[in-house]
Formats: sequence, structure tokens, C-alpha cells
Amino acid sequence: MVRERQIEVMHGELQNWKSYLRFIEDEMAFIQRLLDSYVFEPRTPKLFERLQTFKHHFSASKADGKVLLICIKKHENRLGGIFECTQNECDNHYYEKHQSLKDNVTEYIDTYINLKKEVYDYAGSVLKKRKPLY
Repeated sequence: MVRERQIEVMHGELQNWKSYLRFIEDEMAFIQRLLDSYVFEPRTPKLFERLQTFKHHFSASKADGKVLLICIKKHENRLGGIFECTQNECDNHYYEKHQSLKDNVTEYIDTYINLKKEVYDYAGSVLKKRKPLY
């Protein structure tokens, strides 16, 4: 009974991670469109270089997210096989892998949030100021 509950909790975590990573992918697409747009004040010193740096960091983060999503899916597939082996034989190994994956997901999300904050802080300071139309 306890084992089934642990497996259920891990499965729920895996679903949440996949959902959050997919949300991040969508958010990244929006931010990349923002970085590619012409809404920035053109006379900002080193604007092009900063935008290129952010684009590079987002591309790297996007690639890391895809790898992490693949790892989550593989781990999820192994979850089904946990019932086929004796409890002590597989459980401890699987739980260790799960915790390691959880640490990786947490680190990825924290890094992404910091990158996003950096982009928003910078973008907010160099957006073109337009006069209201009214």
C-alpha cells in the first residue's frame, strides 16, 4: 500500500514536471519573439550584443529543457516496470534516480527563472517609449 502511494506520488511529480517544461517552452517562444522584435530603443549602447547574448542563453536553455523532457519520459517509462521486480531490488535504485532527476528539474527551473528575470529587467529598461494615441 505504501509502495503504491509512493509510485503514485512520483508519477504525479513526473506529470507536473512535463507540464511545467512544456509551459516554459511556450514562454520561451514568446520571449524569443520579443527579443527578435523591433520594440527596443535602437540607440541603447550594446543593444545588439546584449540581445544576442540573451538569444544564445535561451537557445541553450531550450536544448537543456528538451534533454530533460526526454529523461523524464524515459524515467516515466521505467516506472511501469517497477512492479515487475522485487521491491528492494528496484525501488531504491528507482527512488535514487527519481531524486536525482528532481534535483535536475529544480536546478533547470531555477536557472530558467533567473534568465527570464534578467531578460525582463533588461527589456523593461530599453523598450521604446511611445506616446499615447489619444
